[in-house]
Amino acid sequence: MKEIDLEEEKKAIAKEYKELLRISYQTLSPEDKKLIRKAFDVAVDAHKEQRRKSGEAYIFHPIGVAKIVASEIGLGATGIAAALLHDVVEDTPVTLQDLESMFNPKIAQLVEGLTKISQVKKDMNISMQAENFRKMLLTLNDDVRVILIKIADRLHNMQTMDSMPEYKQVKIASETLYIYAPLAHRLGLYNIKTKLEDLGLKYTESAIYNDIVSRIKETKEEQDAYIKLVSDVLKKSLDDESIAYTIKGRPKSIYSIRRKMLTQNVSFDEVYDKFALRIIYKSSPHDEKFLAWKIYSMVTDHYRPSPSRLRDWISSPKSTGYEALHVTVMGPKGRWVEIQIRSERMDEIAEKGYAAHYKYKQGATEENGLDIWLNLLREALENSETNAVDFVEDFKMNLYAKEIFVFTPKGEIKSLPKGATTLDFAFSIHSELGVKTRGTRVNGKLVQLNHELKSGDQVEIITSPNQKPTINWLDYVTTSRAKTKIKNVLNEDTKKIAEEGKELLLRKLKHLKITLNEQVINELVVFFKLKTSLDLFYRVGIGAIENQQLKDYAAQKNNTLINFFKSKIKRVPNAAPEDINKPELTSNYDLLVFGKEQDQLDYKLSSCCNPIPGDDVFGFVTINEGIKVHKKDCPNAILLQSNYAYRIMQAKWIDSSQQEFRAILKITGMDALGLTNELTKVISNQMHVNIQSISLNGDAGIFNGQLTVVVQNNSILKKLIDNIKKIDGIEKVTRVYTS
Repeated sequence: MKEIDLEEEKKAIAKEYKELLRISYQTLSPEDKKLIRKAFDVAVDAHKEQRRKSGEAYIFHPIGVAKIVASEIGLGATGIAAALLHDVVEDTPVTLQDLESMFNPKIAQLVEGLTKISQVKKDMNISMQAENFRKMLLTLNDDVRVILIKIADRLHNMQTMDSMPEYKQVKIASETLYIYAPLAHRLGLYNIKTKLEDLGLKYTESAIYNDIVSRIKETKEEQDAYIKLVSDVLKKSLDDESIAYTIKGRPKSIYSIRRKMLTQNVSFDEVYDKFALRIIYKSSPHDEKFLAWKIYSMVTDHYRPSPSRLRDWISSPKSTGYEALHVTVMGPKGRWVEIQIRSERMDEIAEKGYAAHYKYKQGATEENGLDIWLNLLREALENSETNAVDFVEDFKMNLYAKEIFVFTPKGEIKSLPKGATTLDFAFSIHSELGVKTRGTRVNGKLVQLNHELKSGDQVEIITSPNQKPTINWLDYVTTSRAKTKIKNVLNEDTKKIAEEGKELLLRKLKHLKITLNEQVINELVVFFKLKTSLDLFYRVGIGAIENQQLKDYAAQKNNTLINFFKSKIKRVPNAAPEDINKPELTSNYDLLVFGKEQDQLDYKLSSCCNPIPGDDVFGFVTINEGIKVHKKDCPNAILLQSNYAYRIMQAKWIDSSQQEFRAILKITGMDALGLTNELTKVISNQMHVNIQSISLNGDAGIFNGQLTVVVQNNSILKKLIDNIKKIDGIEKVTRVYTS
């Protein structure tokens, strides 16, 4: 029986290999195929004794990664071979020297880069994790393909982690949403980014993910019919003009539907643009722009466009290389529909990613958007002063920023993140220009250095040789490049002041009977919400931290809860874990316990998501405030689970303590006489729930209200919301998570 299984497995491996060659995006020469075959044979032999947690042969993983690299990213034979071999040096007896002797040096170099990333991956410390990310990006200096293969590796791991324990799934998924999905987005890998985000949601918020998936399936037939209705109208016009095209209906990703539900505070049914229509046309490079606007004209002949939702990324492509026209029109049945217009070339770049797509850049000499971005990234990486954690946050902030386009006095166009200031613009031209900036003009008018720029602005920088940055400049800029340069210039003066500040702090703390040591410094950094000890000493040196604030710290230090967690003092010392974990306990119970032992520990409910009994929650061990409890779908959950996994504690509600909790409800509807009376009747008389505060504001027949109630658990709150919704005129009742 075992022999038959092994034979079947060999056939499956051979089938996967043939599929890999078939789906390769690049045209493979006989030499390419020979190289890939050799890499495949070496990988199969090296991994022959290994199996994954699911039980399947390990070789299926490198083949899976190679397939993603070949079909979705579009790398050639060298990239495919490196993907097949990416784990051999780390997990098998094969060495880098072996690979160098068997293959060309480039493949060995790529595998070495991937091995370096993996070697530092296992440390759970936040600063190490951030440093790991920086090391990963440093490989861009050698070859961007290292990052691309690493992203493919992460995608395949996400696609195949069903057999892992839940805590590992959550950790890996959170890290993916925090780092890898934004990185894929910035490198133009939109398909992969979407898959990473959807899989991240699947493992971090599985109930919500499954609910959206089932709802999409329910509405698919109706959406397909609607897409056909719009497509049939457009096809006739396109055919009449003899344009070669294809039309596709593209569903919105599960993650983006979830994000829209959260940001707009709407239900699934209220997310109207759940799909987009994509028109992909054939064109010579010369006619691309002309045809795009011609198709736009045809679309708007049939359907009325929304002027505020036209996006022209053909005239000014995104810095990721993305080009397209996006127009939102009022379609049949009064529904808004997004239509994306792009050529086959634009579509390929959008699908495969600009970084890997060499097909349209061969022989090109001028820098494209990605090359410029990579140069800026290298500049930031090479700055040894940058703290790794700051670097990750700055990097992510700049990834997600929307772009604006502004002009120099000579009419050259420059791209900046949305929210950038005139001082950011100066540093984007040249670091030395930024440092010497004395003033700025926008559209001929003198403005402040922190003036926020808008697309279309023309910016002029006024310089002075005697000008120097001040500490306030850090508040005037948003881009990491400007911040890094300003910090470097300020650094020397700062260090001198910080040295004096440290001496001053030592004396002040001595007076409060506190010894200045590393632990105290770390506590003070957190207490004053700073980032480094240098920031702390500097602020003491310039007098920004007053004596009373230090006294407040000393008082808090004496009352800190941190020692309770070290000694695990329980609220009910005599209650053994087995006494708590009884089979008759139900979800209605609302005592919070932590960890596998179900310990009863002191905790605080986090104000960012205001959890109440019945919510799915986890504990987070803070430095100064003990355990803070967050909802699993808290906006900060992904960041905490990814960056501070070692400080996450399992938590659940199990026993009724009759404790009461505050919940805030937002109510909207049509204004009616006696509405307040009707609300209080339902809440107080029918449900016997205590109202802490109520405020209703009516305007032009519409009212908005906020209601604060005191409940014992989530079940009561849900029932209360359902009953309020039944009141005539009430349109929506939602729970607010921040007070």
